[in-house]
Amino acid sequence: MGYSNLTFPKDSVFLVTGAAGFIGSNLCEAILNMGYKVRALDDLSTGKQKNVDMFLDHPNYQFMKGDIKDLDTCMAACEGVDYVLNQAAWGSVPRSIEMPLFYCRNNIEGTLNMLEAARQKGVKKFVYASSSSVYGDEPNLPKTEGREGNLLSPYALTKRCDEEWAKLYTKLYGLDTYGMRYFNVFGRRQDPDGAYAAVIPKFLKQLLNGQTPTINGDGKQSRDFTYIENVIEANLKACLAPSEAAGEAFNIAYGGREYLIDIYYGLTKALGVSIEPNFGPDRKGDIKHSNADISKARRLLGYDPDYSFKDGIALAIQWYKENL
Repeated sequence: MGYSNLTFPKDSVFLVTGAAGFIGSNLCEAILNMGYKVRALDDLSTGKQKNVDMFLDHPNYQFMKGDIKDLDTCMAACEGVDYVLNQAAWGSVPRSIEMPLFYCRNNIEGTLNMLEAARQKGVKKFVYASSSSVYGDEPNLPKTEGREGNLLSPYALTKRCDEEWAKLYTKLYGLDTYGMRYFNVFGRRQDPDGAYAAVIPKFLKQLLNGQTPTINGDGKQSRDFTYIENVIEANLKACLAPSEAAGEAFNIAYGGREYLIDIYYGLTKALGVSIEPNFGPDRKGDIKHSNADISKARRLLGYDPDYSFKDGIALAIQWYKENL
């Protein structure tokens, strides 16, 4: 794997916020398996306790139930921490359109609290979740850092603000920050339930249950679907990145492009089912096409993703068949 040979100082402590979520729980698992200490912070508003129950008896694991909207909580969480992996946020473009004030408080003010706590507590590296949504209506492919368009949702705005705050914290205070612009991450433990569930786990659960999924739009939208192992690699390599790369945001993807309708029929074939989808209206605020140029992350972080979409989807299908 792209991170199995990475080494950190012996008693390194990682703080993972949003630890009970999909990406956060996978980061906790990887770091514990590497032999380092993990402090997990989550308010369990969108994350699930069951995602981290498996770590509760691990001697290097500590769970804190708390909210990043509270500065005192962030200060306590950052005490004695070397590396912060800030994944705590509310996702979903459509939900953010319904709840703009909450998204501002949670995703912007919460991240700012974490930046300030990390600065005051002397954290070495602050790695945080951004999003490909920051590209907005910029039409060119592949998406390249520094060439962003008009934002299309409150969610995208919160992530752009996080990037600007992080850049300032590097410039003004010397805190090494690294933004991870995730492109449609998928894999084990991604929640298939709810109105705002990501498309791959949602389709898989519905197809496994014999239900008819609905595709928003015509299915011809394309995405750079990125397997979770690549995201773990990017976060950990950012923790070892030089200070010269700090204050920047990086595309974290595989660099491929998959059409939703092709993915749908690929899933039906892999599961051995024959169910035609329904087609619904386009989702407001969605980007039509997404594909990442990952050369900046390769150059400055040493990011070299191992898992193609084909590799990742086979592993994801297997996991959901065993766990749903």
